[in-house]
Amino acid sequence: MGMQDRKRLTGITADAFVSDADKWALDKLKKLPLLPQVVQKFFDLGFDRWMYCFNMSMSVRCGPNQYPTLYNILRESAAILDMPEPELYVTNNPFPNAFAGGVERPYITLRSSMVETLTDEQLYQLIGHELAHIKAGHVLYFSVYMVLYQLLDGLGRRIPVVGDAASIGLILAFYEWSRQAEFSADRGGMLVCQSLDTSIDSMIAMTAGPSRLRHELNREAFMDQARVYHDMPMPDALGKLVVWWLIGHMYTHPMPVHRAQQMERWVQSGNYERILEGDYARVKAS
Repeated sequence: MGMQDRKRLTGITADAFVSDADKWALDKLKKLPLLPQVVQKFFDLGFDRWMYCFNMSMSVRCGPNQYPTLYNILRESAAILDMPEPELYVTNNPFPNAFAGGVERPYITLRSSMVETLTDEQLYQLIGHELAHIKAGHVLYFSVYMVLYQLLDGLGRRIPVVGDAASIGLILAFYEWSRQAEFSADRGGMLVCQSLDTSIDSMIAMTAGPSRLRHELNREAFMDQARVYHDMPMPDALGKLVVWWLIGHMYTHPMPVHRAQQMERWVQSGNYERILEGDYARVKAS
C-alpha cells in the first residue's frame, strides 16, 4: 500500500483513538497530589534533556540520506496522523522493541532487531504506534514513570518529594495507566497502516521473533489462541491475574495476545472504519 492508497486523516486529534480506559486511568493519575511535584522535578533536574542527549549518543538518526526507507515511512505515517515529524533513530539491540521519547524534542527510537523482525508494511504499524504515543501526550508521563521507577528502586524508594507509601501508590497508578496507553497507541498504529491484518501480523512477528520459518506464521491460528486465552475457565483466569501481578511489571507492554484481541475488537466496534471514512474528532478551527 502506497501513500496514494492510505487515507490522510486531516485534522485528527488524539481523542479519536485514545480509549476510554486510557482517559480514565490518566485522569486518575493526574489527580494524585504528588504528581505535579514529580513532574516539576523531572524538568528542574533536566531529565528530559539528558535522555534526549543519551539517545542521540547511542543511536543513528534517520533522514533522507540515512536509512531513507525508515525515514520515508516516518514521514508518511506522520502525514497520515496530521502531526509534526519527530526525529527517528535506530540503535543496536538484539531484543525487539521501540520507544518514543523527548517531551520538548520528540523522537522515536527503533531497535535494530525490530527492523529485522518486521516488514516495511508492518513498520507502519510500529511507527504509527509510537507516533500515537507522541500525539496523545503519553511521552511526558512515560518518561516521568521511567525515571521515577529507577530512582525509587535505586534509592530504596526514597526521593525528596515522595515518601514510601505515596511513592508505591504513584508507581501503581502509572503502571495501570501505561497499560491502557499501549492499547490506544495500537489503535493509532492501525490507523497508519490501515489494515487489521497487517497490525495482527506485526504483533505475531514481534511475539515470535525473527525466524527463517516466518512464512509459516498463521494469523487465524494466533487469533484463535488469543480467544482461547481470553475465555479460559475461572481457575485459569485467577492464575492469569496472579501471574500478571507477579511478573507483568517486568514487561514494557501488555501481553501480545491481549493486544491483538483488543485491536480486533476495536475494528468490530465500527469505530476504526468510521475514522477512515472521515468521522472523527478534529482540531477545532480557531
